[in-house]
Amino acid sequence: MAKILVVTSGKGGVGKTTTSAAIGTGLALRGHRTVIVDFDVGLRNLDLIMGCERRVVYDFVNVVNGEATLTQALIKDKRLENLYVLAASQTRDKDALTVEGVEKILMELKDTFEYVVCDSPAGIEKGAHLAMYFADEAIVVTNPEVSSVRDSDRMLGLLASKSRRAEKGEEPIKEHLLLTRYNPERVTKGEMLGVEDVEEILAIRLLGVIPESQAVLKASNQGIPVILDDQSDAGQAYSDAVDRLLGKEVAHRFIDIQKKSWFQRVFGGRE
Repeated sequence: MAKILVVTSGKGGVGKTTTSAAIGTGLALRGHRTVIVDFDVGLRNLDLIMGCERRVVYDFVNVVNGEATLTQALIKDKRLENLYVLAASQTRDKDALTVEGVEKILMELKDTFEYVVCDSPAGIEKGAHLAMYFADEAIVVTNPEVSSVRDSDRMLGLLASKSRRAEKGEEPIKEHLLLTRYNPERVTKGEMLGVEDVEEILAIRLLGVIPESQAVLKASNQGIPVILDDQSDAGQAYSDAVDRLLGKEVAHRFIDIQKKSWFQRVFGGRE
């Protein structure tokens, strides 16, 4: 059965779009027909990270308004056969999306795809609400800092009370925690919250810990989802997260300080 998965957070700049691209790509890599939908009307970054910005002709709002069909607006990924992107509009405001319009498109996508990954805008306003309203599962992305965790806690409250599942009294949205930009050395210095601290505050299942890594910025600038860089720690951590999302038991990595080998100490190690 098709699933709608929202990638959300209360705070901006925590890595939601990077995560949406990585998770969507990871699902497609494992043979699941997947579409990633950009809900960030007015800003639009998903197409940049996916490397398809020059191929956007029609967007999400065009389809909602009946100016284009879903088939016209969907962009097929050049790397993976079963991966597609639905871009957001850069020229409209967030009021361009409606509950009825979003529902129609998401239900149509569920007929075609196994996973519909919704890349939510930051905050708790209309765009973020619409991104999570129809979700079956949610990945709550947070940085290991107090303000980010507090905002994520508020988002968990909204997922539990403002979704369609909550309104209809159905089984609640399945929630997953993804901790990004994690640096165990800074945790030991007291400059960041530790994994256990964040888990204790938010009390939801830990899907993955993504280490602070230059590979993320490099991949974004190249228009490549970082999960495709399987030599990087961030790429490996996202790959582990996708496996856990699909029900596999995978040990968490990159949580503890890694001891460097003699070679790494002398010549430096790749991030």
